This record gives sequence, C-alpha cells and structure tokens, in this order.
Amino acid sequence: MTGGAYAIGALIFAIAIIFTWKVLLFKNKKDGEVEQLIGSLGSLAPRRYRYLDLKKMTKSFSEKLGQGGFGAVYKGKTKDGCLVVVKILTESKSSPKEFINEVVSISTTSHINVIALLGFCYEGKKRALIFEYMPNGSLDKFIYSGRALNTSSSLEWKILDQIAIGIARGLEYLYRGCNTRILHFDIKPQNILLDRDFTPKISDFGLAKLCHGRESAVSTLSMRGTVGFIAPEVFCRNLGRVSHKSDVYSYGMLVLDIVGIKNSDVKVSSSSEIYFPEWIYRNLELGEDLKLPMNVTEEEEVLARKMIIVSLWCIQTRPFDRPSIVKVIEMLEGSFESLQMLA
Repeated sequence: MTGGAYAIGALIFAIAIIFTWKVLLFKNKKDGEVEQLIGSLGSLAPRRYRYLDLKKMTKSFSEKLGQGGFGAVYKGKTKDGCLVVVKILTESKSSPKEFINEVVSISTTSHINVIALLGFCYEGKKRALIFEYMPNGSLDKFIYSGRALNTSSSLEWKILDQIAIGIARGLEYLYRGCNTRILHFDIKPQNILLDRDFTPKISDFGLAKLCHGRESAVSTLSMRGTVGFIAPEVFCRNLGRVSHKSDVYSYGMLVLDIVGIKNSDVKVSSSSEIYFPEWIYRNLELGEDLKLPMNVTEEEEVLARKMIIVSLWCIQTRPFDRPSIVKVIEMLEGSFESLQMLA
C-alpha cells in the first residue's frame, strides 16, 4: 500500500471516530436532558419500570389490546393485582421529547376525566407508558361499531350525553384546574377511554403543549394532529392564534361523531350544500331529519339536537367565535330551550 493510500485510510478512520464520538455525545446529551426533565418532577414523578418488569407484567406481551401508528398496547397486571395497560412506543414514531412531554403532562394531573399515568419505562431505545386499565376501551370502538350497551336506547343516549359532558369537564380541568395549563391538540374518539361505568377519560398527551401563567396561545411550528379534528387556524394563521380554542374545535367534531352524524353520510344535491356544518345547520333550522343512526324518541332527538347545536358553536372557523369550554359545559347541562342557534 502506498503512502497516499495509508493517509486516505487514516483520514477515513479518523472521520469515523469523530462521527461516532459526536453521535454518542449527542445521545448522552439527549439522555441527560430526559433524565433532568424526569428529575424535575420530584415527588410527582410516576414509578419508573425496567423493560424486564414490563415483560413480567404482560406475560411477555401475550395479550395485545391494539396496534396504532405509535406502537402497540398490551394488557398487564402489577404485582399487587392491579390491571394496567402497557403502551409500547415505536421509536420512529415517538421522539424522546414527545415521550417525556407525555410523562410530564399527565404526571401533574388528577381528574376523573383524565387518564391516570401509573408508570413509565425509558431504557435506551425502549419506551413505554403504563396506564390504569379501562374495561370498555376507547370511544371510537363504541360509537363507530354501533355496539349496544344491552340497555334501552334511552339510557344509551343519556350515556352519550354524559360522555360528552365528561370530556368537556376534562378539558376544562386541563386548561383551568392545573398549575400549568395543558392544551391537548389531539382530541378524537381514539384518545378517549371509557371505564366500566362509561366515564370518559382523556388520554394520549404526546402532542400536548404546556402553557405557563395566563398564557394560552402556542407556536404552530411542527404541530400535528388528526385530519378531520384539527382546527383550521393550525393551517391558516390568518384565522387566529392557535390556543385552547383549537381543542374546542376538535371537541365539537368529536361530539358530532358521538351523535353519529358523519360527513360521509351527507348526500348533497348541489355544490352549495357540500359544506358539512352548513348542511347540519340547515336541517336543524328547518326541523328536518338529521339521519340519526339509532331509532330515537322525541325526548332523545331533543337531546341529540342540543348536542349538535353545541358542536356547531364549537366548530366555527374563527377561534374567537367559539365558546370557552366552560360555556360549552353550561350549554350541555342547560335546557334545549335556552340554547341559541348560530346567527
């Protein structure tokens, strides 16, 4: 080998060493930041589990409850017999920042309508969250499947109404009841879990933003969400600032899903009728059939119409025009006669 070849080989080797050193330095820095964030929680920090603990808890991940873009969910049991859900996050779908963001967000909450985080695992590339087990799964499986509750339709509609109110109360708590305001930014049926009594609990805080003091508007940089539930101001800044009113918009779209009215169900006869909320508004105003998915009594239809009117207030294009979540609860708990239609 010539001297020049030796020199080139030595240079390549040196570059590889430097690159590896920088990668390790970056990784150590990131891990250090994560550990610092966890440490900042102090006594509020949930229990930290080893990956080996999770394998024992889930019997080597034998009972899978679901699979999503974030990873997989398994049923498990702690040593004291408590049923839990173990959410194993896919590395490529969850950055350390998003993961710790979720840990920090939920660790500081305590409300009947917000999921309780019991623990987490952060071990190299292995990341997991441990939650309380919800026997009735997520809301989407309930409202999309048309699965009956083995009760009368009247009780079903009352449960749907209470689910809508419970989610709103959970959002009110996140915005007004915590020391640090939490904006969720991914409110949708898949992220609402139901306990054995169908009490709704807001979950999945991976996209949540923390706001300090009286601050409520946030940066739109690198924001994501779910198509169909994302507020328009997230895409078009001319409409207004991204804030808690963005969650109100997502909530309004979720309530329409709860009632059972979907965009795909709307049959239009002209281009002027294509706008989904306008179609709903016209039918409400004219007292026409709303194509509700279940046979309903007159009393139940009034309840459904009230939920729809509230949702229309929530999904107005400009954030300023939408009601606060406190007003939403007031409207849902009030009488149908006291509700005002949009101007």
